[in-house]
Amino acid sequence: MFNPLDFPFLVLGGALTIFLVAGWIGGSVRGRKPDPEGTHEDFMFVLGGTLTLLGLIIGFSFSMAVSRYDQRKDYEEQEANAIGTEYVRADLLPAADAGKVRSLLKSYLDLRIRTYQTRRRAKLRELDAETARVQSQLWSAVTASTASAQQSVMALLAVAGMNDVLNSQGYTQAAWRNRIPSAAWALMLTISAFCNFLIGYAARRKGMLLYLILPIALSISLFLIADIDSPRSGIIQVEPQNLESLADSLHSERP
Repeated sequence: MFNPLDFPFLVLGGALTIFLVAGWIGGSVRGRKPDPEGTHEDFMFVLGGTLTLLGLIIGFSFSMAVSRYDQRKDYEEQEANAIGTEYVRADLLPAADAGKVRSLLKSYLDLRIRTYQTRRRAKLRELDAETARVQSQLWSAVTASTASAQQSVMALLAVAGMNDVLNSQGYTQAAWRNRIPSAAWALMLTISAFCNFLIGYAARRKGMLLYLILPIALSISLFLIADIDSPRSGIIQVEPQNLESLADSLHSERP
């Protein structure tokens, strides 16, 4: 399903267009209808309150976007730690199972890195299907060792570690889906449009260039929020640095 919030530059262009139109409408209304005497102070009070409310909402939304970005970074680190720990715990399994688990973990790690880096939805669906298949193989490989009573105690640690690996992927996926609610975006756009309408209404012909400042500043602010909040389509993305570092370490090992 197409989501315009996944494309920050579309948010930038759309918001700028809406705000400029709102300012132009405000200027047109002022040009047609003269202000009654004594309404200037009331107008400035309303304008100041609206701008203050808008600033609070944008600040809270930016804080929400940054916290979600930090959460995605934390889960990437946790996922790398879980995979690395399970790779070491594979020593607790029988030699045949240990080799199979290590080989599968390397393949799984490469899939997770590619999942972080891809931006195409079709490719992402393929990677998700491949990841689920490798996860099933990993779980089967570690649980097979628990069939033997002699090996079950040591193998339980490997099973617990594999459980952490699988859970960490689920936590990461949930964090990537945790976005700023659409209602918050609608509220920001609505109040921003009202503010630009009021600014356009207050602008005089000799100062019409001044009302361009707010639409541009607001559009850039919403672009930044959308960019941080978009896990795949934005400029600011979570790089799988810990996963790549782990992959380099594992692939450099001698067989």
